[in-house]
Amino acid sequence: MGLDRLRLRRNKKIGFWKLLGTGKGETFTPRDANSQRWGLLVTIPESELSSFDNSNIIKLWDSKSESRYRVLLQNISAQGKWSGKTPFNSELSSSHWNGKVVAITRARIKWFKNPIFWRSVPPVTVSLKAATGLVSAIGIGEAPFGLQGTFSIWESSAAVRAFAYQGEAHKAAIAATAHEKWYAEELFARFAVISESGSL
Repeated sequence: MGLDRLRLRRNKKIGFWKLLGTGKGETFTPRDANSQRWGLLVTIPESELSSFDNSNIIKLWDSKSESRYRVLLQNISAQGKWSGKTPFNSELSSSHWNGKVVAITRARIKWFKNPIFWRSVPPVTVSLKAATGLVSAIGIGEAPFGLQGTFSIWESSAAVRAFAYQGEAHKAAIAATAHEKWYAEELFARFAVISESGSL
């Protein structure tokens, strides 16, 4: 996967991209990692989708994979930055969307704050797995340490909001984040699921 960076850099149609490792999303430590599953996030004009789906990089990944999950998303909202950039532009009002929603969280954790962060994660992940309206969730990251996030699929925008602002564990984590200041950078984005194929 790591060898594909040059191909992605050369593709001028891609606005933003990240190669992602994945994990169970339970402790956000290296023991969560799943070396058999990886991901690619790209922002690309809709007119270029067919060309990208038939590109050498996708064909190569398909040839090495047992299965593939692909989801086409349209941004509803995004707060924060990713690698110093604001990669997602809000295009769709949540009031005009009644279908499934993907939430992506991503944070760059201050190195000396990692132990505190890891101790705070378990209650949130337990509540996430039990959240009403959650379809599926995994951990994502650009590196085993310090660059952590989640990719979750929800039945609706209302389900995401209920978990984010009404769940006690998540509210406690938000308060701890403000107090501990463990993030050097963070992003939270919601997307409408336009189409999907395969299984996460």
